[in-house]
Amino acid sequence: MTSSIFDHTGPHPEPSTLVAFAENHLDRQSEHRADDCLEVAFKTEGVHAYAFSSGGIIVKHDEQVVDPLFAPYELAGLDPVLDDSILLGFDRNGAPHMAVPVQIAPENLPEPFKVATVRSLYQQRMVPDSLLGEVAQASSLLSWNAANRFCGKCGAPTIAKGGGYRRICSACDHQMFPRTDPVVIMLTIDLERDLCLLGRGAHFPEGMYSCLAGFLEPGETVENAVRRETLEESGIRVGRVRYHASQPWPMPHTLMIGCFAEAQSREITRDAQELEDCRWFTRAETAEMLERATGVGTDGTLTVSPPKGAIAHRLMRDWLEWGN
Repeated sequence: MTSSIFDHTGPHPEPSTLVAFAENHLDRQSEHRADDCLEVAFKTEGVHAYAFSSGGIIVKHDEQVVDPLFAPYELAGLDPVLDDSILLGFDRNGAPHMAVPVQIAPENLPEPFKVATVRSLYQQRMVPDSLLGEVAQASSLLSWNAANRFCGKCGAPTIAKGGGYRRICSACDHQMFPRTDPVVIMLTIDLERDLCLLGRGAHFPEGMYSCLAGFLEPGETVENAVRRETLEESGIRVGRVRYHASQPWPMPHTLMIGCFAEAQSREITRDAQELEDCRWFTRAETAEMLERATGVGTDGTLTVSPPKGAIAHRLMRDWLEWGN
């Protein structure tokens, strides 16, 4: 019996290390934080912070270097909101890394400061992978804290504790902890015909196809979420499901759970509300899409693939590298 992608180890020992936002070496110490950890961190030698404005993250950008880390004295002119700061953790030298929201308008930023989106940081490879992982952590925690300023039980204001790693209601003492939304993303494989299933949403760039994906629902396993989402969006029934990799996705606080799924049917019946198109791709077509990334195909149509660093790209690439 011929082995398949579901039977043996993959081309990489840990594929999650090859996606964007995954590398983060900070010692978070999230379970061992005193109430004054923010104040202590700001006074610690070597402390640096990421500065976030309403338009994204502020970086120091000259012709050669993009630096997203700010010393405390550099934050002063950005109108920082220090009370809403987040303690991310400590680097290998013990220096704290923080996330600080700032109120300066992007158009008022002095040179060489510029605003970049978190997405553009990874798509344009503007910063090292280790810092990109910290940016993901910072962006997710700032978004969660901003969205939970009031208690879901009684409506009273909440207070940040533990350097932004939990919030406590000022009236009823209800505790809230950072939220992560799980999403399954899957590459469904027709083993007999050696094809993969890809779809495109109406909001995708012209010609772009990617893996199907959807939120994990309450009371549902990862495997059953893969089966349900694939059936709902494409009409394809799925048998075996194999977890492959995961990716923090700070838009705003999602965990992408990447899987391979074994197709048990072939005829596609797409959900027109979810997908503009859905079809099977050969290995050659998939490889061409990934190698070209963005460009005009042999048939004259524009094709855009999921960018390097996206878990959809990793799933597609590893299917090709895995072989049969």
